[in-house]
Amino acid sequence: MTQSGGSDRPAPVTAPYGTWPSPVSVELVAGKTVSLSDVRVDGRDVYWVEGRPTDAGRRVLVRARDGHVADVTSAPFDVGTRVHEYGGGAYAVCRGRIVFSNRGDGSVWLVEDGPPRCLCAGAGLRYADLAFSPDGRFVFCVREDHRAQDGEPAAAIVVLDCTDTTDPAFNTGTPLVMGPDFLSSPRPSPDGRYLAWIEWDHPAMPWDSTRLRAASLLQEGDDPPRLAAPWSVAGEDGQAESVIEPCWDRSGHLLALSDRSGWWNLYRFDTTGAAPVALAPMQAEIGQPHWVFGLRSYVPLDDGSILAMVISEGAAHMVSIRDGAVDPVALGHPAACPLPVAGGGFAWLDAPPDDAAAVVYGRLGQAAHVLRRAATLPLASADMARAETVRFPLSGGEGTGHAFFYAPASARYQGPAGGKPPLVVMAHGGPTGRASTAFSFKVQWWTSRGFAVVDVNYGGSTGFGRAYRQRLEGQWGVVDVDDCIAACQYLADAGRVDPARIVIRGSSAGGLTVLLALARSDLFAAGTSLYGVTDLRALARDTHKFESRYLDTLVGPYPADEATYLARSPITQVADIRVPVLFLQGLDDRVVPPAQAESMVAALRARGVPCALYEFAGEGHGFRQEATIRQAWELELAFYQQVLKLPAPPALKVELRVDASVA
Repeated sequence: MTQSGGSDRPAPVTAPYGTWPSPVSVELVAGKTVSLSDVRVDGRDVYWVEGRPTDAGRRVLVRARDGHVADVTSAPFDVGTRVHEYGGGAYAVCRGRIVFSNRGDGSVWLVEDGPPRCLCAGAGLRYADLAFSPDGRFVFCVREDHRAQDGEPAAAIVVLDCTDTTDPAFNTGTPLVMGPDFLSSPRPSPDGRYLAWIEWDHPAMPWDSTRLRAASLLQEGDDPPRLAAPWSVAGEDGQAESVIEPCWDRSGHLLALSDRSGWWNLYRFDTTGAAPVALAPMQAEIGQPHWVFGLRSYVPLDDGSILAMVISEGAAHMVSIRDGAVDPVALGHPAACPLPVAGGGFAWLDAPPDDAAAVVYGRLGQAAHVLRRAATLPLASADMARAETVRFPLSGGEGTGHAFFYAPASARYQGPAGGKPPLVVMAHGGPTGRASTAFSFKVQWWTSRGFAVVDVNYGGSTGFGRAYRQRLEGQWGVVDVDDCIAACQYLADAGRVDPARIVIRGSSAGGLTVLLALARSDLFAAGTSLYGVTDLRALARDTHKFESRYLDTLVGPYPADEATYLARSPITQVADIRVPVLFLQGLDDRVVPPAQAESMVAALRARGVPCALYEFAGEGHGFRQEATIRQAWELELAFYQQVLKLPAPPALKVELRVDASVA
């Protein structure tokens, strides 16, 4: 728990910004913090997935039962899936029966009364979005088939029989739906009569255009169920519509989120084909971009109301929806919609702005009980920076941009009178994603040391409606960069940061934004790209299926628009980058392969630009291992201390090199 700090605390010591000793240590960030995700409820039992950096990032399924918390899975199981590479929906629970995917080999395992039993283990197959039938015998899921040597992996919705004891190497699942490029969210109705699902095709992404489909479920004897008389529920009228997160309420009505109004809102769909009913129209969003499976933004309750997580101006809050009325609900700061627990109350992953994330149980209006916290923070309240919503003018007078600003925060230190802090600019990944106000070490690491931070929700971010999301269509590498520059200029003009000491960092798609911002503006003193995109042509040719046509919308069709790909690729903008750059890259990254960083570093060094590349074995698209996380944070801090010439000796020296022939 955080410490409140007392009124008798000594006066803060004055020290230069960016040099403050911080309680946010690398040991805390890398070794003493676990990741928490995927909360599920089965009766009174609460489950979640826990990622442990000290165990090479292995993900463990954990259960809280009768006040006792224990691991459900043991080594070497790694609960996760690589469907779409980003995974999600890797386990399901029903009446004490558990099914989960093992990330390493894609196998699916069943847990009943004894040790796990393998259900299926076909080489080249991956499974995700697991969902039990109402009786708990069958599991509906998405299967991604990589067995073909040529072409893309094939998507299918299949059903697994938990009573099947045949050789798991030959049990690949009974196909129910095949054909669409992508499938997700197989959801059986409570009475077992219907199955609903989401599908879409290239070049659309799930936030662009999807279809909601449903069919009758028929079963004969002991055979697995099959589908009959499928029909289109939404998304088939030729109008671009993102329909996501289908769910059946207790009365058998099919619910889903649709952005047909320009905002992801909640609708009730009729199995007879009647027009959908908007349950709570609002200019705010219930829903998130479908990067991973198993997202949960709303939950129908037994009393007929619907609990929903609403995102407005980029920030999330909980509401109850009943008969068109929308009322606020006091349930902490959920990262996904809370789930009801038998006997009363709810369980959820809480992500407050002033403490580490935690799996909690609570009731409306009451303090929640913590089942597991990601970390115990040795921080006083004054040590924690809190998000300030910032709206800034966009370039060319095109409207208003959105960001969260964090001023430096310390219980023990303050900056010199009249001084201004250095600024760390953050460009989130995706680029279809959003910045969050939840407590994050990627913010507090910097603010507790005397840096200011601005986390930019540039055009294309979610949480602001479809029109704001569409600002990035055809403009990736332009709008995102312009918005980050505009946010910096706004803060510098307002006198809140030192304009001579601004650095920018971003991961994945945010890495592309970082590198193009360095090329386009002299505002930045340095930049850090974490597994960032450097060559859009290579990304279009080499990336995985899920994102292989993403750039059609963000940039243009390839190779027809190759000239645009060249103009927007950092690798072609090397001549305009003149400040030092740090690259951090996983060697097992299949989303943005290491060659992207390596070629960019070689090109920069050849032109005499100091840069450093650190590559990490065993890491993919995002870092999981304690040693990697520790080194990455230490390197980035030392990098900024060096390039900004801060009066504090760095913990280690970053080897910024240029090509020997240039030097």
